[in-house]
Amino acid sequence: MTALWIVVAVIVLLALAVVVSYNRFVRQRNLVQESWRQIDVELKRRHDLIPNLVETVKGYAAQERTVLTAVTQARTAAVQTMQASSSGVAAQAQAETTLGRALGGLFAVAENYPDLKSSQNFLALQQQLAETEDRIAAGRRFYNGNVRALNTRVEAFPSSVIASSFHFTKAEYFEVDDAERAPVAVDFSSISGPAGAAPTSPGQSPPQTGQGPS
Repeated sequence: MTALWIVVAVIVLLALAVVVSYNRFVRQRNLVQESWRQIDVELKRRHDLIPNLVETVKGYAAQERTVLTAVTQARTAAVQTMQASSSGVAAQAQAETTLGRALGGLFAVAENYPDLKSSQNFLALQQQLAETEDRIAAGRRFYNGNVRALNTRVEAFPSSVIASSFHFTKAEYFEVDDAERAPVAVDFSSISGPAGAAPTSPGQSPPQTGQGPS
């Protein structure tokens, strides 16, 4: 009888261990998904800012068609990747890396146009994009930390047994090639007019300072 109770106790303990491990996997998976949704929101905000940015640059540097087209095409590809149900995190990361490189080229071109650099509309968009990039970077660190914790448990023993039994799989990291993306810096020193003047909203047309758009 004593041996029977021992066996029953061991079975109950094993069952409890399985339940605890399973529930922990569920929590970690949900945390990964939730942290990705936060990145998704910021990526959409980034995508929404870019058309206004392109139109603003076009008003001063319409001849830079190659750069403007590259940004537009990269933005379209990133949006389509996000909307495709079959696309994964790695595919989105690749699309965002391409978009970041295109934006870096756009801001490099902007350096050659003083009127564009002093446009309050352009500076307002630059600032909003810089803030969005910062939130994406913070969200990526949080997301990748959660992915690392989940993936470690999927691979480690004995939790790997539970993962295999209940089909918990490793999640993809969101890895963007930051080295290829030029930093989005905002410089208000070139704005003419009263000190402390606030940038206009992105919806306003570029102010005509000095020489008009080329």
